[in-house]
Amino acid sequence: MASFNIVMPKLGESIQEGTITKWFVKEGDTIEEDDMLFEVATDKVDSEIPSPVDGVITKINYPEDSLVAVGEVLAVVSLDGEVDETEQEETDSKDEKEAKTDEAPEKAETIDASVDDSRKLSNRFYSPLVKTIAKEENVSFDELESIEGSGVGGRVQKKDILAYLESRDSSAAQPEAKKESKPAAPAAPAVERKAAPLVSVGANDTVVEMDRIRKLIADHMVMSKQVSPHVTSVVEADVTDLVIWRNKNKTAFQERYGDKITFMPIFTEAVAAALAEFPMVNSSVDGDKIVMKKDINVGIAVAKPDGNLIVPVIKNAEQRNLVGLTKELNRLANAARNNKLDPAEIQGGTFTITNFGSFGNIIGTPIINQPQVAILATGIIEKKPAVLETPSGDVIAIRHKMYLSLSYDHRIIDGALGGAFLRRIADHLEQFDINRAI
Repeated sequence: MASFNIVMPKLGESIQEGTITKWFVKEGDTIEEDDMLFEVATDKVDSEIPSPVDGVITKINYPEDSLVAVGEVLAVVSLDGEVDETEQEETDSKDEKEAKTDEAPEKAETIDASVDDSRKLSNRFYSPLVKTIAKEENVSFDELESIEGSGVGGRVQKKDILAYLESRDSSAAQPEAKKESKPAAPAAPAVERKAAPLVSVGANDTVVEMDRIRKLIADHMVMSKQVSPHVTSVVEADVTDLVIWRNKNKTAFQERYGDKITFMPIFTEAVAAALAEFPMVNSSVDGDKIVMKKDINVGIAVAKPDGNLIVPVIKNAEQRNLVGLTKELNRLANAARNNKLDPAEIQGGTFTITNFGSFGNIIGTPIINQPQVAILATGIIEKKPAVLETPSGDVIAIRHKMYLSLSYDHRIIDGALGGAFLRRIADHLEQFDINRAI
Protein backbone atom coordinates (compact mmCIF):
# COMPACT_ATOMS: atom_id res chain seq x y z
CA MET A 1 0.00 0.00 0.00
CA ALA A 2 1.38 3.42 -0.97
CA SER A 3 1.56 5.83 1.96
CA PHE A 4 2.75 9.34 2.71
CA ASN A 5 4.26 10.59 5.99
CA ILE A 6 3.07 13.94 7.39
CA VAL A 7 6.04 15.40 9.29
CA MET A 8 6.44 18.32 11.69
CA PRO A 9 7.37 21.28 9.43
CA LYS A 10 10.22 23.70 10.14
CA LEU A 11 8.39 26.95 10.93
CA GLY A 12 11.37 29.20 11.58
CA GLU A 13 15.11 29.47 11.09
CA SER A 14 16.00 28.61 14.70
CA ILE A 15 12.89 26.58 15.58
CA GLN A 16 13.51 22.91 16.34
CA GLU A 17 10.12 21.87 17.73
CA GLY A 18 6.44 22.82 17.84
CA THR A 19 3.34 22.07 19.87
CA ILE A 20 0.32 20.44 18.22
CA THR A 21 -2.53 22.55 19.56
CA LYS A 22 -5.35 21.02 17.51
CA TRP A 23 -6.07 18.15 15.11
CA PHE A 24 -8.73 18.85 12.47
CA VAL A 25 -8.83 15.18 11.41
CA LYS A 26 -8.93 11.76 13.04
CA GLU A 27 -7.81 8.30 12.03
CA GLY A 28 -9.95 6.91 9.20
CA ASP A 29 -10.86 10.32 7.78
CA THR A 30 -10.68 10.83 4.02
CA ILE A 31 -8.79 14.01 3.12
CA GLU A 32 -8.06 15.99 -0.02
CA GLU A 33 -5.05 18.09 -0.89
CA ASP A 34 -5.07 21.44 0.97
CA ASP A 35 -7.51 20.21 3.64
CA MET A 36 -6.35 21.48 7.04
CA LEU A 37 -4.75 18.70 9.08
CA PHE A 38 -3.58 20.29 12.32
CA GLU A 39 -2.61 23.52 14.06
CA VAL A 40 0.95 23.90 15.35
CA ALA A 41 2.28 26.60 17.66
CA THR A 42 5.82 27.89 18.23
CA ASP A 43 7.26 30.97 19.94
CA LYS A 44 7.09 32.70 16.54
CA VAL A 45 3.73 31.86 15.04
CA ASP A 46 0.62 29.67 15.20
CA SER A 47 -0.02 27.96 11.86
CA GLU A 48 -2.65 25.72 10.33
CA ILE A 49 -0.94 23.05 8.23
CA PRO A 50 -2.72 21.74 5.09
CA SER A 51 -2.38 18.30 3.57
CA PRO A 52 -0.06 18.01 0.55
CA VAL A 53 -1.82 14.85 -0.70
CA ASP A 54 -5.19 13.11 -1.10
CA GLY A 55 -5.85 9.94 0.89
CA VAL A 56 -7.01 8.40 4.17
CA ILE A 57 -5.53 9.11 7.61
CA THR A 58 -4.34 5.69 8.79
CA LYS A 59 -2.37 6.73 11.85
CA ILE A 60 -1.92 9.78 14.09
CA ASN A 61 1.26 9.42 16.13
CA TYR A 62 0.96 12.38 18.50
CA PRO A 63 -2.08 13.69 20.41
CA GLU A 64 -2.92 17.35 20.92
CA ASP A 65 -0.61 19.36 23.23
CA SER A 66 2.37 17.19 22.24
CA LEU A 67 5.73 18.96 21.81
CA VAL A 68 7.27 17.41 18.69
CA ALA A 69 10.67 17.86 17.03
CA VAL A 70 10.93 19.14 13.47
CA GLY A 71 10.98 16.24 11.00
CA GLU A 72 9.14 13.77 13.24
CA VAL A 73 6.32 11.81 11.57
CA LEU A 74 3.01 13.14 12.91
CA ALA A 75 0.63 11.08 10.80
CA VAL A 76 0.50 8.53 7.99
CA VAL A 77 -1.76 8.96 4.95
CA SER A 78 -2.76 6.03 2.74
CA LEU A 79 -2.60 7.18 -0.88
CA ASP A 80 -4.70 4.21 -1.99
CA GLY A 81 -7.66 5.55 -0.07
CA GLU A 82 -7.92 2.58 2.32
CA VAL A 83 -6.38 1.37 5.56
CA ASP A 84 -3.99 -1.57 5.23
CA GLU A 85 -5.04 -4.20 7.80
CA THR A 86 -1.45 -5.44 8.14
CA GLU A 87 -0.26 -1.92 8.85
CA GLN A 88 -3.09 -1.47 11.36
CA GLU A 89 -2.04 -4.66 13.18
CA GLU A 90 1.57 -3.47 13.28
CA THR A 91 0.40 -0.12 14.62
CA ASP A 92 -1.69 -1.78 17.32
CA SER A 93 1.30 -3.94 18.30
CA LYS A 94 3.48 -0.83 18.48
CA ASP A 95 0.92 0.88 20.72
CA GLU A 96 0.94 -2.10 23.07
CA LYS A 97 4.74 -1.98 23.29
CA GLU A 98 4.64 1.74 24.00
CA ALA A 99 2.06 1.18 26.71
CA LYS A 100 4.37 -1.36 28.35
CA THR A 101 7.24 1.06 28.09
CA ASP A 102 5.15 3.70 29.87
CA GLU A 103 4.78 1.26 32.78
CA ALA A 104 8.57 1.02 33.22
CA PRO A 105 10.13 2.19 36.51
CA GLU A 106 10.13 5.92 37.14
CA LYS A 107 13.90 6.03 36.75
CA ALA A 108 13.59 5.48 32.99
CA GLU A 109 11.55 8.67 32.66
CA THR A 110 13.89 10.81 34.72
CA ILE A 111 15.91 13.34 32.73
CA ASP A 112 19.07 14.91 34.08
CA ALA A 113 18.12 18.45 35.07
CA SER A 114 21.49 19.87 34.02
CA VAL A 115 21.14 18.43 30.51
CA ASP A 116 17.57 19.67 30.18
CA ASP A 117 18.37 23.18 31.42
CA SER A 118 21.47 23.45 29.26
CA ARG A 119 19.41 22.52 26.23
CA LYS A 120 17.74 25.92 26.49
CA LEU A 121 21.06 27.44 25.49
CA SER A 122 21.17 25.32 22.35
CA ASN A 123 19.28 25.22 19.06
CA ARG A 124 19.46 21.42 18.99
CA PHE A 125 16.62 19.12 20.01
CA TYR A 126 17.37 16.06 22.19
CA SER A 127 14.76 13.35 22.60
CA PRO A 128 13.95 12.02 26.09
CA LEU A 129 15.65 8.72 25.15
CA VAL A 130 18.91 10.45 24.19
CA LYS A 131 18.85 12.54 27.36
CA THR A 132 18.18 9.47 29.49
CA ILE A 133 21.18 7.67 27.94
CA ALA A 134 23.28 10.80 28.48
CA LYS A 135 22.33 10.87 32.16
CA GLU A 136 22.95 7.17 32.77
CA GLU A 137 26.35 7.28 31.02
CA ASN A 138 27.42 10.60 32.61
CA VAL A 139 27.61 12.41 29.27
CA SER A 140 27.95 16.15 29.91
CA PHE A 141 26.02 18.76 27.95
CA ASP A 142 29.23 19.91 26.21
CA GLU A 143 29.89 16.34 25.09
CA LEU A 144 26.31 16.01 23.87
CA GLU A 145 26.66 19.20 21.84
CA SER A 146 29.84 17.85 20.21
CA ILE A 147 28.17 14.68 18.89
CA GLU A 148 27.44 14.80 15.16
CA GLY A 149 23.83 13.83 14.63
CA SER A 150 22.59 11.75 11.70
CA GLY A 151 18.93 12.68 12.09
CA VAL A 152 16.86 15.43 10.49
CA GLY A 153 18.54 18.81 10.90
CA GLY A 154 21.55 17.22 12.59
CA ARG A 155 19.45 15.73 15.39
CA VAL A 156 21.31 13.28 17.65
CA GLN A 157 19.71 9.84 17.50
CA LYS A 158 20.13 6.80 19.74
CA LYS A 159 22.70 5.22 17.41
CA ASP A 160 24.75 8.44 17.40
CA ILE A 161 25.12 8.66 21.18
CA LEU A 162 25.79 4.90 21.43
CA ALA A 163 28.54 5.21 18.81
CA TYR A 164 30.00 8.12 20.76
CA LEU A 165 29.98 6.11 23.98
CA GLU A 166 31.72 3.19 22.27
CA SER A 167 34.39 5.53 20.93
CA ARG A 168 34.79 7.18 24.33
CA ASP A 169 35.09 3.83 26.13
CA SER A 170 37.72 2.66 23.61
CA SER A 171 39.70 5.82 24.23
CA ALA A 172 39.47 5.32 27.99
CA ALA A 173 40.85 1.78 27.63
CA GLN A 174 44.14 3.00 26.15
CA PRO A 175 47.32 2.54 28.24
CA GLU A 176 47.80 5.25 30.84
CA ALA A 177 51.18 6.14 29.35
CA LYS A 178 49.56 7.12 26.05
CA LYS A 179 47.04 9.29 27.84
CA GLU A 180 49.76 11.16 29.71
CA SER A 181 51.68 11.82 26.49
CA LYS A 182 48.96 14.19 25.38
CA PRO A 183 47.65 16.11 28.37
CA ALA A 184 44.05 17.15 27.90
CA ALA A 185 43.31 20.82 27.45
CA PRO A 186 41.53 22.40 30.39
CA ALA A 187 37.78 22.27 29.97
CA ALA A 188 36.01 25.54 29.27
CA PRO A 189 34.02 26.81 32.24
CA ALA A 190 30.40 25.74 31.98
CA VAL A 191 27.75 28.40 31.58
CA GLU A 192 25.36 28.08 34.49
CA ARG A 193 21.86 29.45 34.60
CA LYS A 194 21.30 31.15 37.91
CA ALA A 195 18.27 30.03 39.81
CA ALA A 196 15.55 32.64 39.99
CA PRO A 197 14.97 34.10 43.46
CA LEU A 198 12.01 32.89 45.43
CA VAL A 199 9.03 35.23 45.27
CA SER A 200 6.71 35.65 48.23
CA VAL A 201 3.01 36.01 47.44
CA GLY A 202 0.93 38.17 49.71
CA ALA A 203 -2.74 37.75 50.52
CA ASN A 204 -3.70 40.68 48.29
CA ASP A 205 -1.45 39.69 45.36
CA THR A 206 -2.77 38.25 42.11
CA VAL A 207 -0.91 35.40 40.40
CA VAL A 208 -1.32 35.21 36.62
CA GLU A 209 0.00 32.24 34.66
CA MET A 210 2.15 33.07 31.62
CA ASP A 211 0.58 31.83 28.41
CA ARG A 212 2.54 29.47 26.18
CA ILE A 213 3.81 32.18 23.83
CA ARG A 214 5.01 34.38 26.72
CA LYS A 215 6.95 31.45 28.22
CA LEU A 216 8.67 30.76 24.89
CA ILE A 217 9.50 34.45 24.37
CA ALA A 218 10.96 34.57 27.88
CA ASP A 219 13.21 31.57 27.19
CA HIS A 220 14.31 33.07 23.85
CA MET A 221 15.21 36.40 25.47
CA VAL A 222 17.19 34.73 28.29
CA MET A 223 19.03 32.61 25.72
CA SER A 224 19.93 35.68 23.65
CA LYS A 225 21.40 37.52 26.63
CA GLN A 226 23.44 34.46 27.61
CA VAL A 227 24.69 33.72 24.09
CA SER A 228 25.53 37.25 22.92
CA PRO A 229 27.43 39.93 24.86
CA HIS A 230 25.16 42.91 24.20
CA VAL A 231 26.42 46.44 23.61
CA THR A 232 24.11 49.39 22.87
CA SER A 233 25.01 52.60 21.03
CA VAL A 234 22.71 55.64 20.72
CA VAL A 235 22.57 58.59 18.32
CA GLU A 236 20.17 61.51 17.97
CA ALA A 237 18.96 62.21 14.44
CA ASP A 238 17.46 65.41 13.06
CA VAL A 239 14.57 64.12 10.93
CA THR A 240 12.89 67.45 10.21
CA ASP A 241 12.93 67.12 6.43
CA LEU A 242 11.40 63.64 6.34
CA VAL A 243 8.69 64.68 8.84
CA ILE A 244 7.78 67.68 6.69
CA TRP A 245 7.78 65.50 3.54
CA ARG A 246 5.58 62.83 5.11
CA ASN A 247 3.08 65.33 6.54
CA LYS A 248 2.85 67.08 3.19
CA ASN A 249 2.43 63.91 1.10
CA LYS A 250 0.60 61.36 3.29
CA THR A 251 -2.87 62.17 1.90
CA ALA A 252 -1.73 62.15 -1.74
CA PHE A 253 0.24 58.94 -1.10
CA GLN A 254 -2.82 57.13 0.25
CA GLU A 255 -5.02 58.37 -2.59
CA ARG A 256 -2.53 57.17 -5.21
CA TYR A 257 -1.44 53.84 -3.71
CA GLY A 258 -4.27 52.93 -1.32
CA ASP A 259 -1.97 52.59 1.70
CA LYS A 260 -1.17 54.87 4.61
CA ILE A 261 2.51 55.75 4.86
CA THR A 262 4.02 55.85 8.34
CA PHE A 263 7.59 56.59 9.32
CA MET A 264 8.49 52.88 9.56
CA PRO A 265 8.89 52.30 5.79
CA ILE A 266 11.30 55.24 5.70
CA PHE A 267 13.26 53.80 8.64
CA THR A 268 13.33 50.40 6.90
CA GLU A 269 14.63 51.96 3.70
CA ALA A 270 17.47 53.66 5.61
CA VAL A 271 18.34 50.45 7.48
CA ALA A 272 18.41 48.34 4.30
CA ALA A 273 20.72 50.87 2.60
CA ALA A 274 23.07 50.89 5.62
CA LEU A 275 23.14 47.07 5.78
CA ALA A 276 24.23 46.98 2.14
CA GLU A 277 27.15 49.24 3.09
CA PHE A 278 28.02 47.31 6.30
CA PRO A 279 27.54 43.61 5.44
CA MET A 280 29.12 42.41 8.71
CA VAL A 281 26.03 43.64 10.55
CA ASN A 282 23.89 41.50 8.22
CA SER A 283 25.30 38.22 9.52
CA SER A 284 25.05 35.44 12.11
CA VAL A 285 27.56 33.67 14.37
CA ASP A 286 27.95 29.90 13.99
CA GLY A 287 30.42 28.72 16.63
CA ASP A 288 33.71 30.36 15.62
CA LYS A 289 32.47 31.16 12.11
CA ILE A 290 30.70 34.26 10.78
CA VAL A 291 27.92 33.63 8.25
CA MET A 292 27.58 36.65 5.96
CA LYS A 293 24.00 36.82 4.68
CA LYS A 294 23.53 37.60 1.00
CA ASP A 295 19.90 38.69 1.34
CA ILE A 296 18.87 41.71 3.39
CA ASN A 297 15.69 40.60 5.15
CA VAL A 298 14.44 43.14 7.69
CA GLY A 299 12.13 41.98 10.47
CA ILE A 300 9.68 44.44 12.03
CA ALA A 301 8.53 43.75 15.60
CA VAL A 302 4.72 43.94 15.78
CA ALA A 303 2.67 43.98 19.00
CA LYS A 304 -0.31 41.62 18.82
CA PRO A 305 -3.66 42.28 20.53
CA ASP A 306 -2.86 39.63 23.18
CA GLY A 307 0.22 41.61 24.24
CA ASN A 308 2.77 39.25 22.69
CA LEU A 309 5.22 40.15 19.94
CA ILE A 310 5.84 38.67 16.52
CA VAL A 311 8.43 39.64 13.89
CA PRO A 312 7.27 39.39 10.26
CA VAL A 313 10.08 39.77 7.71
CA ILE A 314 10.35 42.00 4.63
CA LYS A 315 12.45 39.92 2.24
CA ASN A 316 15.11 41.64 0.06
CA ALA A 317 14.25 45.00 1.58
CA GLU A 318 17.07 46.80 -0.23
CA GLN A 319 15.44 45.95 -3.58
CA ARG A 320 12.12 47.62 -2.76
CA ASN A 321 11.23 51.27 -3.24
CA LEU A 322 9.32 53.28 -0.65
CA VAL A 323 5.94 52.31 -2.12
CA GLY A 324 6.85 48.61 -2.08
CA LEU A 325 8.13 48.81 1.50
CA THR A 326 4.95 50.60 2.64
CA LYS A 327 2.61 48.07 1.04
CA GLU A 328 4.54 45.04 2.31
CA LEU A 329 4.90 46.47 5.81
CA ASN A 330 1.18 47.26 6.07
CA ARG A 331 0.24 43.82 4.74
CA LEU A 332 2.51 41.97 7.16
CA ALA A 333 1.47 44.09 10.15
CA ASN A 334 -2.23 43.47 9.48
CA ALA A 335 -1.63 39.74 9.02
CA ALA A 336 0.37 39.61 12.24
CA ARG A 337 -2.33 41.35 14.29
CA ASN A 338 -4.96 38.96 12.92
CA ASN A 339 -2.87 35.77 13.29
CA LYS A 340 -2.85 35.29 9.51
CA LEU A 341 0.91 35.15 8.90
CA ASP A 342 2.29 32.25 6.91
CA PRO A 343 5.33 30.45 8.38
CA ALA A 344 7.50 31.71 5.50
CA GLU A 345 6.68 35.30 6.45
CA ILE A 346 8.50 35.06 9.78
CA GLN A 347 11.55 33.15 8.54
CA GLY A 348 14.91 34.26 7.23
CA GLY A 349 15.24 37.61 9.01
CA THR A 350 18.78 39.04 9.07
CA PHE A 351 18.13 42.25 11.05
CA THR A 352 15.26 43.54 13.20
CA ILE A 353 13.70 46.95 13.90
CA THR A 354 11.55 47.60 16.97
CA ASN A 355 9.63 50.85 17.36
CA PHE A 356 9.74 52.09 20.97
CA GLY A 357 8.40 55.43 19.75
CA SER A 358 4.96 53.96 19.11
CA PHE A 359 4.58 53.74 22.90
CA GLY A 360 5.86 57.29 23.50
CA ASN A 361 9.34 56.10 24.58
CA ILE A 362 12.42 58.12 23.63
CA ILE A 363 15.10 55.40 23.93
CA GLY A 364 15.18 51.62 24.19
CA THR A 365 17.90 48.98 24.62
CA PRO A 366 16.42 45.99 22.76
CA ILE A 367 17.54 42.36 23.02
CA ILE A 368 19.01 40.80 19.87
CA ASN A 369 16.67 38.47 17.97
CA GLN A 370 18.86 35.36 17.61
CA PRO A 371 20.53 34.23 15.40
CA GLN A 372 20.90 37.82 14.17
CA VAL A 373 23.71 40.02 15.52
CA ALA A 374 22.00 43.41 15.82
CA ILE A 375 18.66 45.12 16.38
CA LEU A 376 17.62 48.77 16.01
CA ALA A 377 15.18 50.60 18.29
CA THR A 378 13.51 53.79 17.05
CA GLY A 379 12.29 56.35 19.58
CA ILE A 380 9.50 58.91 19.44
CA ILE A 381 9.96 61.92 17.18
CA GLU A 382 9.83 65.15 19.23
CA LYS A 383 10.09 68.86 18.52
CA LYS A 384 13.22 70.29 20.17
CA PRO A 385 15.13 73.57 20.13
CA ALA A 386 18.44 73.12 18.31
CA VAL A 387 21.39 75.30 17.38
CA LEU A 388 21.82 75.63 13.59
CA GLU A 389 24.83 77.07 11.80
CA THR A 390 23.96 79.70 9.16
CA PRO A 391 26.15 82.00 7.00
CA SER A 392 25.25 84.86 9.31
CA GLY A 393 25.89 82.93 12.54
CA ASP A 394 24.30 80.38 14.84
CA VAL A 395 20.55 80.45 15.40
CA ILE A 396 18.12 78.48 17.59
CA ALA A 397 15.35 76.73 15.66
CA ILE A 398 12.61 74.18 16.35
CA ARG A 399 13.58 70.82 14.84
CA HIS A 400 12.08 67.31 14.76
CA LYS A 401 14.50 64.92 16.47
CA MET A 402 14.58 61.28 17.54
CA TYR A 403 16.92 58.77 19.18
CA LEU A 404 18.13 55.63 17.42
CA SER A 405 19.61 52.88 19.60
CA LEU A 406 21.46 49.85 18.26
CA SER A 407 22.08 46.70 20.33
CA TYR A 408 24.75 44.48 18.77
CA ASP A 409 26.71 41.30 19.40
CA HIS A 410 30.14 42.31 20.68
CA ARG A 411 31.61 38.95 19.65
CA ILE A 412 31.90 40.19 16.06
CA ILE A 413 30.77 43.83 16.09
CA ASP A 414 33.08 46.25 17.87
CA GLY A 415 32.18 49.76 18.91
CA ALA A 416 33.73 51.30 15.81
CA LEU A 417 31.65 49.18 13.42
CA GLY A 418 28.47 49.40 15.48
CA GLY A 419 28.82 53.16 15.88
CA ALA A 420 29.61 53.75 12.19
CA PHE A 421 26.65 51.63 11.08
CA LEU A 422 24.26 53.45 13.41
CA ARG A 423 25.60 56.83 12.31
CA ARG A 424 25.04 55.83 8.67
CA ILE A 425 21.37 55.07 9.36
CA ALA A 426 21.01 58.51 10.95
CA ASP A 427 22.74 60.10 7.95
CA HIS A 428 20.26 58.50 5.54
CA LEU A 429 17.35 59.85 7.61
CA GLU A 430 18.83 63.33 8.03
CA GLN A 431 19.61 63.59 4.31
CA PHE A 432 16.08 62.62 3.23
CA ASP A 433 15.10 64.59 0.11
CA ILE A 434 12.32 66.98 1.12
CA ASN A 435 11.39 67.36 -2.59
CA ARG A 436 11.18 63.62 -3.25
CA ALA A 437 8.36 62.56 -5.57
CA ILE A 438 5.81 60.12 -4.20
